[in-house]
Amino acid sequence: MPTYLSPGVYVEEVASGSRPIEGVGTSVAAFVGLSPTGPLNEPVLVTNWSQYVAAFGDFTDGYYLAHSVYGFFNNGGTAAYVVRVGGGDAEGATRAVGAAEAAVPQLVAGEAVALGTFRVAAIAAGSEAGGALTVEVQDVEGEAERFKLVVKDGEKVVESFDASAKKSARNYVVAQVKQRSKTIVLEEAAAGAQLARPDAQSVTLAPPAQVPAPAAAQAVGSAALESGQFIGDSADRTGFGGLEAFDEINMVAVPDLMAAYQQGLIDLEQVKAVQLGLIAHCEMMGDRMAILDPPPALNARDIRKWRQEIAGYDSRYAALYYPWIKAFDPASGQTRTVPPSGHMAGVWARNDSERGVHKAPANEIVRGAIDLELQITRGEQDLLNPIGVNCIRAFPGRGIRVWGARTLASDPAWRYLNVRRYFNYLEESILVGTQWVVFEPNDQSLWARIRRNISAFLVNEWRQGALFGQRAEDAFYVKCDAETNPPESVDLGRVVCEIGIAPVKPAEFVVFRLAQFQGGGGELEE
Repeated sequence: MPTYLSPGVYVEEVASGSRPIEGVGTSVAAFVGLSPTGPLNEPVLVTNWSQYVAAFGDFTDGYYLAHSVYGFFNNGGTAAYVVRVGGGDAEGATRAVGAAEAAVPQLVAGEAVALGTFRVAAIAAGSEAGGALTVEVQDVEGEAERFKLVVKDGEKVVESFDASAKKSARNYVVAQVKQRSKTIVLEEAAAGAQLARPDAQSVTLAPPAQVPAPAAAQAVGSAALESGQFIGDSADRTGFGGLEAFDEINMVAVPDLMAAYQQGLIDLEQVKAVQLGLIAHCEMMGDRMAILDPPPALNARDIRKWRQEIAGYDSRYAALYYPWIKAFDPASGQTRTVPPSGHMAGVWARNDSERGVHKAPANEIVRGAIDLELQITRGEQDLLNPIGVNCIRAFPGRGIRVWGARTLASDPAWRYLNVRRYFNYLEESILVGTQWVVFEPNDQSLWARIRRNISAFLVNEWRQGALFGQRAEDAFYVKCDAETNPPESVDLGRVVCEIGIAPVKPAEFVVFRLAQFQGGGGELEE
């Protein structure tokens, strides 16, 4: 209490009893995967696609990290942590990239063929007799500034680049080929080179004496695709174990786990080990969800068998989506099949922003999805939905939509994604918003303030439609009094507050019952 020594009027600032609780964010994702460049095992926050490209490079054949992050932002995501794993230390990766780039001039100098005023050479042999490849320039526009560079193996197109001859252009042909091609290398023969006009735009390349590995594969290396690299370690801040230090993350995906499986570097048992590790990470943190991808090219019967016999996970902190999505690949200009986890994370973020985390993230359009790897029938979904496989389906006139909102939990109380995610949101919001309670005098006054603050927060949630009940009293209760805080508990320095809520659950099965009846022909009575 202040001391007053002379007469006068004194003004004092006093803390009010109200400490409003603010809702925390629910839309921050984390992606663990592979890229040809970028810091290793260092979570990098990106808030748009341009930031990702600057840190980790553009789309790369054989990897899905870039496609997943692109799908996340395209579907409404706003912030994501990206962790590049594998390939040893950063210096080793840099040396590998440098070695690959240094090998290009030797190949060009030894077996180069002129293409206009560029020089091109083969780094991979063709399958036809003699192993020769053909390089053509097609669709020349605007004095050869824009064109399509096509690599053919006989009559089959093996690579295609939508490129420009302008060195300042983002799709500069030399950069495009150096970054993405696995069959040729290209360099300028002179400063300011331009490709020739269409009448001299086809050359045949002799097969190389020795075929080197692509630059991207040298940079990352097969060691990058070992299952342990994805799991990592929290102490060393590697893999998704290093994400423990970032409390704002709400969802985690490992899209390149399936890239490793496709390349034969890990088997299904190792896929299971990584996914179990990811689920364990989310359960330990208690405030985030794992978005899992199934193996590619599985039909409905195979995915059901995989879910039941191999991936028999039972967790309220994980969700599984099927099938894979066909999305446009800006790097190749063609459609590519990618795992759904990145797009689904974006759908979750968009749903949270437009409707709220209490609304199930389903019956939502998947932006950027051109087609699906497999069209699922209603009968097939009847078998998959009960075992926690959330299906993505294409509906005539309604587009490609998410058509499932279940966790992998067998407990009916935690069956629905929105219920689990909404509890994560409430728990984190109350945790952050009540830090002022620590070391306050533990008496009835404190208990009343706790009740008042939490009740005010939950009333707002009820008014927004997140809680079930016609009255606030039906939607939740907050109990913090002498019954929950007996003297022995107070002596231990504890404050116990019980909170009960009635969350809304999705209308998963909508039934309209129609029946015939005999309409009366008499007059209506007043």
